[in-house]
Amino acid sequence: MNEQMSYGEDYKFIPATSIGSGMGLAVLPDLYCHTIQIVNICLIGMPNSNDFVLVDAGMPGSANEIISLSEERFGQNNRPKAIILTHGHFDHVGAIIELVKHWKIPVYAHELEMPYLTGKERYPEPDSTVEGGMVAKMSPMFPNEPINLGQHVEVLPSDGSVPHMPSFRWIHTPGHSPGHISLFREEDRALIVGDAFVTVKQEYLYKVLTQEQEISGPPRYLTTDWEAARESVETLAGLNPSVAVTGHGMPMSGSLLADSLQKLVKEFDQIAIPDYGRFVPKKLH
Repeated sequence: MNEQMSYGEDYKFIPATSIGSGMGLAVLPDLYCHTIQIVNICLIGMPNSNDFVLVDAGMPGSANEIISLSEERFGQNNRPKAIILTHGHFDHVGAIIELVKHWKIPVYAHELEMPYLTGKERYPEPDSTVEGGMVAKMSPMFPNEPINLGQHVEVLPSDGSVPHMPSFRWIHTPGHSPGHISLFREEDRALIVGDAFVTVKQEYLYKVLTQEQEISGPPRYLTTDWEAARESVETLAGLNPSVAVTGHGMPMSGSLLADSLQKLVKEFDQIAIPDYGRFVPKKLH
């Protein structure tokens, strides 16, 4: 039975943007990062080849922008081999149903994200009480009903390999969501982080608008497990990445990345964990 794909009932366009919206950056010859409103997607593959994948699927209503971007970079007759999801929050799956219908390609995600991608379970409500600015306060309007991709979504291989991305492996980096993953390529230490850490304080509207670069933990209003989030940051810092493309904020590289990650590991409680909020464990403070 081929189920109909559907977004959650609360799915809608979110009027939030940043100075980087619509801008793209070739971080490496085969790693292209593009900002859609306040979130980044990645296209992995050499330009004009037919061997590429899309990592994450942007904001609601962004399908045409993603399709145009893909055609511009890889040619009109080429389509990605697959969509790999770092996790299933609304700003990472916003255009996914239109993209799957248009390209007729599979989606891969971690096993623990499956309930949220097959209509079975919703994420916890965003925490608007969390310490932070305007974006945190706006978070109740963010969609959190589960989308249903039916048979179009498949579980990532348990051996850490990534379909159609042979030089990358996936790493389980939970905390922000149960099945959150990051992608790492050993040969050049390129890291696609997802939201395990970000390079902008995502809770503050001014910082989101101006994309002021500042390493931070995962976006606070959707992070439910701070102990796991801390361990995930430690895992990623231990890889000593040369460049990191995060779900929010500009890519970071070199000594700025190394120093910032070390600081985030050392001062995780102060930098990442909010002083108050629904998911903040009392024992951490």
